[in-house]
Amino acid sequence: MPAPTTPDFANGWQQTTRYPDPAIIALDPSFENYHLKLSAVERLATGCRWSEGPVWFGDSRMLVWSDIPNNRMLKWDEETGAVTNFRKPSNFGNGNTRDRQGRLITCEHGGRRVTRTEIDGSITVVMDSFDGKRLNSPNDIIVKSDGSIWFTDPTFGILGDYEGYKGESEISPNVYRVDGTTLKATIVAEGILGPNGLCFSPDEKIIYIVESRGVPTRKILAYDVSPDGRTITNKRTLIDAGPGTPDGFRCDVDGNLWCGWGMGDPELDGVMVFNPAGKPIGRIALPERCANLCFGGLQRNRLFMASSQSLYALYVNTQGARGG
Repeated sequence: MPAPTTPDFANGWQQTTRYPDPAIIALDPSFENYHLKLSAVERLATGCRWSEGPVWFGDSRMLVWSDIPNNRMLKWDEETGAVTNFRKPSNFGNGNTRDRQGRLITCEHGGRRVTRTEIDGSITVVMDSFDGKRLNSPNDIIVKSDGSIWFTDPTFGILGDYEGYKGESEISPNVYRVDGTTLKATIVAEGILGPNGLCFSPDEKIIYIVESRGVPTRKILAYDVSPDGRTITNKRTLIDAGPGTPDGFRCDVDGNLWCGWGMGDPELDGVMVFNPAGKPIGRIALPERCANLCFGGLQRNRLFMASSQSLYALYVNTQGARGG
């Protein structure tokens, strides 16, 4: 069998009319379990400057995502396919998720803070400082089943005036845990070079964190979560990205990691899929770097991919783990 090849996107995006979609590439036979042969990558929207932070609202049948430089959050309506503003200005919102009460939790570069949108639409500041020092620019965020909020805080959003406001760093880039009830915060990981995307394994016993400024290569790190869910230990490298650039990612119910990927070599742009042992098993080739993704749809079996200027989707033969 010839080696799989990447589609040629030199002439721009073209919706495939053939099944199976050549953009979906098996790197290991196990990936065939997750590949729906009658599903193809679809581009749902374009015209953004830097897409990030997709989050699914099943109760409203919509997908919300961030367009950071345009200082807005957009929504795609599953019923009509319409794309409209969800929030503008968004305070340069980046990563998003929902808590177990359905409230939107957002990382904001502009305010250097994490916020919660209450059911009545009011905004609660979850965290904007630690020990009297301002946060840098909260990036990606997840909520554990106990209601605790976990997020990364690199400096990317204060390096210039494109994705936020240029400012001075007052605190080292850390990973934080915030109690969902008291909003008391603790540092759970220090010393990660450019902490970025993060997610839990389906049983929440492992947390994965992207080290996006790792030397000599970027990495996806793994930590064990303590039984009480408050601390993490046993730092280790699960995936050495080599020439690749992992960003935001989520787990499916089998513990596979579906990772936004790209930058540099266009042959790497899209999504990489790894099994729980860190072995690459599949790839979704896109004409743009994928910054972040989430699962959604009625059965949580539709993968939404926020990529540089566009939003893509693909039905897959698995479901996203709850809480992503």
